[in-house]
Amino acid sequence: MTATGIVIEGLRKRYGEGDTAVDALKHVDMNVAPGEVIGLIGPSGSGKSTLLKCLGAVIDPTAGQMTLGGEVIYDNGWQVSDLRALRRDKIGFVFQAPYLIPFLDVVDNVALLPMLAGLSNADARERAIELLTALDVQHRAAAMPSQLSGGEQQRVAIARGLVNRPPVILADEPTAPLDSDRAMAVIRILNEMAAKYQTAIIVVTHDEKIIPTFKRIYHIRDGITSEEVGEGRPIS
Repeated sequence: MTATGIVIEGLRKRYGEGDTAVDALKHVDMNVAPGEVIGLIGPSGSGKSTLLKCLGAVIDPTAGQMTLGGEVIYDNGWQVSDLRALRRDKIGFVFQAPYLIPFLDVVDNVALLPMLAGLSNADARERAIELLTALDVQHRAAAMPSQLSGGEQQRVAIARGLVNRPPVILADEPTAPLDSDRAMAVIRILNEMAAKYQTAIIVVTHDEKIIPTFKRIYHIRDGITSEEVGEGRPIS
């Protein structure tokens, strides 16, 4: 990889000590290039959520190395002093539920993060409108979340995840509540946004509808990852 999206080497996470210790992650190796969308699949309890929390700087790994957007953020200890700023500037999150702020309209839901990062209100709103337009939901900019369809809410959530132009997006079951057409639309959008903004995207999923679209898939079982070539089926 000439440009670095996500590189994980020998990542481990142990909960507890002594006889009660549990190794949630035993050995995780992963790389995702800028502009690439990969699938992460595995049974319940395999370590998917723990891996996302480590990558998202929500919990502390036990050992290993993580590089995001060309910066080593963890090397047997955090290499950045402000994890909150790391999450804000380097990592975008897309969840199974949109988690939009109910009392803000669509454009302000998206513009809030860059405002908090120090961008002027006007510039933040301009960036929000640019993304909403790319996601074909700009006509709903003044709507409140309760006025949106499920598919529109998810597109707004994707815009929010991309608005700070992070090198990394972590998507946790983003299509779980959606029907086939809307699920494929979300995956299409993620692929388009990855290519446009050169974002590395990990999609955690159990959704059999979208798994064939990935060109590469990581399996995680008992805290250990393995990689396989996916079908890379065209997204209809």
